[in-house]
Amino acid sequence: MGATGDSGSDGGGSFRDEFSSKYREEGSKIGAFNLAVFGLTGVGKSTLINSIFGRGVAATGTGQPVTQGSHLYVHDSGLFGVFDTAGVELGQSYDTVLGDVRAFVEAQRSHPLSDQIHVAYYCVRSTNFRMQEFEEQFVRELHSMGLPVILVLTQVPKKGEQYHPKVLELAQHIYQLGLPIYLGRPLLTNALADPVLGFDVHGLKELLDATFDAAPDGVAAALAAVQRIDMARKRDAANKRIAVAVTAATAAGASPIPFSDAALLVPIQAGMMAAIAITYDIAIDTALAASLAATGLATQAGRAVALNLIKLIPGGGSVVGGTISAGVAASFTYAMGRSWREICEGIATGRFGAQAALNSGDIKAAFLEEFKRQFSRVGKKENS
Repeated sequence: MGATGDSGSDGGGSFRDEFSSKYREEGSKIGAFNLAVFGLTGVGKSTLINSIFGRGVAATGTGQPVTQGSHLYVHDSGLFGVFDTAGVELGQSYDTVLGDVRAFVEAQRSHPLSDQIHVAYYCVRSTNFRMQEFEEQFVRELHSMGLPVILVLTQVPKKGEQYHPKVLELAQHIYQLGLPIYLGRPLLTNALADPVLGFDVHGLKELLDATFDAAPDGVAAALAAVQRIDMARKRDAANKRIAVAVTAATAAGASPIPFSDAALLVPIQAGMMAAIAITYDIAIDTALAASLAATGLATQAGRAVALNLIKLIPGGGSVVGGTISAGVAASFTYAMGRSWREICEGIATGRFGAQAALNSGDIKAAFLEEFKRQFSRVGKKENS
């Protein structure tokens, strides 16, 4: 880390406060992605959502309604909401469900984008081999409310590249209906593998890509954060945030920073690290513990941490006692961001163990190794 300054006896204390503050600030900037999910009982809505987003808000009771009487439940992270009509069977209460949805959509139109429904899934179980007429009308009504609707065929049997012929007939029938749905056709998915019958998970990446395309641009960052199946999208989002921080660090070093004042870089780097942690959907307590383990800030004063890291980089010794130029500030921030991105991806994929009991030693070793590699790479580019 650049440094945390000399205030207080624990250099990590000031970073702890800075990181926590930036985490809340960056989370507010990212906003939320809200998904409405509809379909008859037993079509596999919860399994589908859990497979893509790693959670089922209303089903698990981990979220809270946005307003009294609302069906929009927001996950504790604040980044993901699910509009749920649990307990309502569409075939029996068609008008009731539509009335609830329409009332909510219209009420939220005057609210910030993060409070609105962004995409609707309508799910049909493929092995029923049919879609009922009232379901067709339900989809049309959702579209009339201004909601992008993706029609999802769930539990689709598939071996290799072979689909069940009756499922293909159903998909073709739905296409011919001319429903106002994304791509004009259903997306074929299976969210739960069946090793006995030899059916693999499939179609989820296509569904996620469709969701990104259908959702408003303003929720792309939140959607990238809450989805669990496409790490490339998370890396891309993290890289964009690193670029922002590098630009800010370059500006900060335009007038060379005395090494003793390296703490000026802390808000920039803490904000970057917090944003990347959010992008990988890492809770604040876990992210903070990992950042302290990675940089050693929990036990060392700010300039000591900067000194230890700078010693790892070619020519870094000349900085100590002197100044940090724009180039060094940018390279330092870039290497930190890339290294921290690798740590966050490792946490998200379980590389360092369960998030409740991370291996701090492995985190620190991985961070330092990646930091040296990244700084060396950027240094070679600057000298070439």
